[in-house]
Amino acid sequence: MIKKKSPAKINLHLTVLRKREDGYHDIMTLMQRISLYDEMTFASLPRGIVVKCPGSPLPENDANIVYRAAQAYFSRTGYKQGIAITIRKKIPIAAGLGGGSSNAATTLVTLNEMTGGNLCEEELLELGEGLGADVPFFIFEKTAWATGTGTCLQEAVGIPRLWFVLVNPGFPISTKMVYEKLNFRLTSDVINYSIPPFKVGGGINPVVGLKNDLEKVTLTLHPFLKQLKQSLIKYGSLGALMSGSGPTVFGVFEREGEARKAAKALRAEGRGDLGIYLAHSI
Repeated sequence: MIKKKSPAKINLHLTVLRKREDGYHDIMTLMQRISLYDEMTFASLPRGIVVKCPGSPLPENDANIVYRAAQAYFSRTGYKQGIAITIRKKIPIAAGLGGGSSNAATTLVTLNEMTGGNLCEEELLELGEGLGADVPFFIFEKTAWATGTGTCLQEAVGIPRLWFVLVNPGFPISTKMVYEKLNFRLTSDVINYSIPPFKVGGGINPVVGLKNDLEKVTLTLHPFLKQLKQSLIKYGSLGALMSGSGPTVFGVFEREGEARKAAKALRAEGRGDLGIYLAHSI
């Protein structure tokens, strides 16, 4: 049996550039893995795929992206035996934190290790892209700027180690619904863009580049999320933002002590429906 930690991510920057002819959107986003993890175990079977998600509402069949990841890997490599995968969820579901994509990436990488498939990173990235836009990022295992639909990756350099307080309001958000409500015009025009600056510390704006175009949809649907961002600022975060399509929001801190103090203050407000998490970049 092999045990693996499957990390969450946040989007420190997300610009939507256009709606594509295939119905997807071209974006530019700065993606950061954080120290909030699901726990996964992998055990060999004589044949078949078994996925278990104890204590979670996630499906345990081919409706689960982890099941499909194992199928894709076995199909690509011709591996004839099976696998049993157990996922113990710590990352909130449908929360803008990439938990399912991370689980799928962890599955591909771990199966490659276990079975001696010897797929190179490029081949694993290709498999991941077929499963979901965020899966390649978790295979890449570096802080990255992602473009296109989010699958074209470039390592982000100069991003400092940061601490985050994440607040999840306890309800899911559909990424598909959020993008549909953006109402971007359909275009096949060439988009000229360059990677924007992202800096932390100093000046009037202590976090330069902290941006998420999807907030305009999700925060309109759920104005309470604006209050959560304001609370994070009140308790000392350098900036606050929604991750992905939401609804999780996070505050940015340079030091662990400041982040712990803010998390404690939020918990003291007594909102039992909120999930409050302390994490750092990895």
